Amino acid sequence: MRLRPALCLVLLVVALFGAGSTAVAAASTVGTAALTARGDDPETVKVTGKLVNRDDTGSTPVGGGKVTVTGASGAEYSATSRPDGGFSVEVPFEVGPLSIELDERSLPDGVTLREGGRNPITRTVSGTLPLTVTFVLGKGDRQTMSWADQIPQSLFNGLYFGLIISLGALGLSLIFATTRLTNFAHGEMVTFGALVTYALNVTGIDIWLAGLLAAGLAGVFGFAQDRFFWRPIRRRGTGVLAMMIISIGVQFILRNVYQFFTGGRTETYRQYTTPEGHRLGPITYSVRDVVCVAIALVLVVGVTIALRRTRLGRATRAVADNAALAATTGINVNRVITTVWSVGALLAATCGLLLGFSQAVKFDLGALQLLVMFAAITVGGLGSVWGAVLGSLLVGTLIEMSTLVIPSELKMAAALFLLIGVLLVRPQGLLGRAQRIG
Repeated sequence: MRLRPALCLVLLVVALFGAGSTAVAAASTVGTAALTARGDDPETVKVTGKLVNRDDTGSTPVGGGKVTVTGASGAEYSATSRPDGGFSVEVPFEVGPLSIELDERSLPDGVTLREGGRNPITRTVSGTLPLTVTFVLGKGDRQTMSWADQIPQSLFNGLYFGLIISLGALGLSLIFATTRLTNFAHGEMVTFGALVTYALNVTGIDIWLAGLLAAGLAGVFGFAQDRFFWRPIRRRGTGVLAMMIISIGVQFILRNVYQFFTGGRTETYRQYTTPEGHRLGPITYSVRDVVCVAIALVLVVGVTIALRRTRLGRATRAVADNAALAATTGINVNRVITTVWSVGALLAATCGLLLGFSQAVKFDLGALQLLVMFAAITVGGLGSVWGAVLGSLLVGTLIEMSTLVIPSELKMAAALFLLIGVLLVRPQGLLGRAQRIG
């Protein structure tokens, strides 16, 4: 019987990912030209992308543009962009430089490569890491924005990112509030949502329906995790520290499973990868952004209302305050905790679905955002629902705004500085309650 939790975890992983091998289907990128250092055939390199002409009136797809890729051996491979602007070129895999060139003579009248834009562009293929190529089309010189002009867009991007991250942080906070477990495997549920959505989407299922199914499967996965793995561990009286270490092990198991099935490649959804941009004053947004924000808002507001108004929500708050006292009043503590795990996994998977649009789909997507989620719930206040949301918005905004003054590669450090500052001034977090220890 001592092996039961471990055996249950193995069975869960096998059951959920036995059917998930379709996630290794090759990506079809429809954003700016993306070079993936392995195509559908492991002996080829796929170059896919979309030609878009941008001017003061908006963005227009450019069809008929000829793109030529020259390999290290000198062989040339060409493709013409479709009416939607998309194109795809596959060349034999060779370690060495690749030259990607846009034939400007093939562009429609009035469409030109912007002055100063590079053409051709050279990239070096050395492994499976994705490379990105962008051709800047449009009349006139390429405009640069001043530091002050970039503030509104950076603020919008930060609030958008923070709202999406708040879904994952909210689930992480709920699990901590009811179990006192710092779940390091929570980021893998974010990845789960993105990978399952991608696997369903490449089979022809609409992206939003695929995301709904992925969130449902994640909820089932979360339920099964607690019912067959974490609950037996809690029943044995395992300490919180030991459970946290176990969650780190679960994190690595799931991440390696993801890496095995995806081959470590970076993939993209088949739909809405490069939506048409719209302008609202100094801010550029897309309909996809509006839909993502609406989904996140509905879930965040829905969860907070449910915690306040429903019987299960009140029971959850009681368990979070004092599980032993809640049990004496007749509340089924185990059922509440299992429900929280299910809801938390659903929220995390939805977070992964939405992150997949802007950050692509890869096996470590959730792991890369786990630190941001931890910073968010710590800044907002551990165990506080609204604290998780507030912390996410603050952290997301600071991360994006910091790119105005520091290189984008260092932007995650901004979240750590905010975390340290809040802990020094208010250790319980902005909306957390101070508690006596000892």
